[in-house]
Amino acid sequence: MRNSRSMPTSNSETNYDRRSPLAYRMAPMTLSDFVGQRHILSEGKLLWRMIQADRLSSIILFGPPGTGKTSIARVIANSTEAPFSQLNAVTSGVADIKRVIADTGNSLLNPSGRTVLFIDEIHRFNKAQQDALLPSVEDGSIILIGATTENPYFQVNKALISRSTVFQLYPLDSDDIYTLLERALKDKERGLGSLLLNVTTEALDFFAQRAGGDARVALNGLELAALTTKPDAEGVIEIDLEAAMDSMQEKTALYDSTGEAHYDTVSAMIKSMRGSDPQAAVHYLARALRGGEDINFIGRRLAIAASEEVGMANPQVLSIVVSAWQAAQMVGMPEAQIILSQAVILIATSPKSNASYLAINQAMADAANKDIGEIPFYLRNAPVAGMKDLGYSLGYEYSHDWPEAISSQEFLPEKLRGVQYYLPSSRGHEQTVSKWMAEVEKLRKAEQSKKRTEGADND
Repeated sequence: MRNSRSMPTSNSETNYDRRSPLAYRMAPMTLSDFVGQRHILSEGKLLWRMIQADRLSSIILFGPPGTGKTSIARVIANSTEAPFSQLNAVTSGVADIKRVIADTGNSLLNPSGRTVLFIDEIHRFNKAQQDALLPSVEDGSIILIGATTENPYFQVNKALISRSTVFQLYPLDSDDIYTLLERALKDKERGLGSLLLNVTTEALDFFAQRAGGDARVALNGLELAALTTKPDAEGVIEIDLEAAMDSMQEKTALYDSTGEAHYDTVSAMIKSMRGSDPQAAVHYLARALRGGEDINFIGRRLAIAASEEVGMANPQVLSIVVSAWQAAQMVGMPEAQIILSQAVILIATSPKSNASYLAINQAMADAANKDIGEIPFYLRNAPVAGMKDLGYSLGYEYSHDWPEAISSQEFLPEKLRGVQYYLPSSRGHEQTVSKWMAEVEKLRKAEQSKKRTEGADND
């Protein structure tokens, strides 16, 4: 079964097809070759120890493209003594899984009774395919290495997750990618070392920065530049910044409008607005728009933020944001980005208050969980005369008949008298609101006191 893998097993065994992409040829073979992901592959870290000791348990590798998921599987394939098999979720089905399981259980083919099975893009497996793996993963006969660009907690069977260790991989930093590029330029067997190349520091920096943490993108860009740039009179291929820019594909947005990036990016935008940082808020707006996020989704989130984060501290923000949302819909992209930027900056730079948010949350909780009592009869509607005979609207005090339009009347149900849901902050417009609410309470108490005095005199 070990020979069923498509991954090369070692440098000595490898006969590289020069037509294979540079990124494939330069993939690491051993732990010492691996660059980046130090949080899981530094000496002494859990995954490093598992590979080094060849004591693997099922794992799921989760991260953006070009961060080393397949490379880790390749390193494992070269280091484990267990038979290694590989499937791709796009082209494989239940029958392929059953074949691997059957081969694992065949003592003639596999005396160890165990197989390390690498499944690329495991999130593309449907429930039936994932369920087919479960018994063998559970009994340990299949050691699963799943690779996915999607958050496995959303996309992978929870039973498989519970039987695996999830390792998250992050975009490589530019220094790591720079190291990989230099390695490719020096390697005569697998890389570009056999070519007469002169790559400027500026060009290498561009490849490393423009790749967006994806080593594959950087290596592909370098290779394209090397293969398409005409040598000079001495046969030297000169790759300067201009050649690098011409050869490097446009940076791909690491964004899926239905996946984790969708939620993470918009969450970061909202939290940046809440934190009054317009620079960060606009940055995350740009990432969302660059990733193709729906204008309506952004508009809805901005409208919510206008009330939840700003609220009564600047009550005009909501109407402005809704207008911006409507205008963005009318003009469409790319100009809509200007309008949405204005709305995001407005929310980020406004004074903040979540008092309205807290008020309705507490009121909803009380409505659901407390004995809230009856609506006072004097506040009830009496559309027909007979209802007034039952006490409906009897005793209602029309506020405009009173000085400052403040009557003596209480409006909460009797069982909730004194409850305060809305507690204005001291920021922005709520300074004025707070003063007015205090004045209202003072006037109401005065009218109540006057009413009690008049009642006592009448007695």
